[in-house]
Amino acid sequence: MSILAWIVFGGLAGLVAGILTGGGGGIIYDVIVGIVGAILGGFLMSLIGHSGVTGWNWSSFGVAVLGAVVLIVVLRWVRKRGRR
Repeated sequence: MSILAWIVFGGLAGLVAGILTGGGGGIIYDVIVGIVGAILGGFLMSLIGHSGVTGWNWSSFGVAVLGAVVLIVVLRWVRKRGRR
């Protein structure tokens, strides 16, 4: 996929992940987290021997959303620990 396709794909995944996790970060935050989450999800899938994000399909979208959800949960946990 091209860089622009990664941005759009990750942005959509981030918006869905933001909705699934209760939002609170804003649209720009969700899009950035979605892009990074798509990369993270693809990397994690490659570690267990599966192809991660392979193009515009539902399984790739699921991997991207899952990566974004994991990233949002981790970022919230780190933010919460930093406030103690």
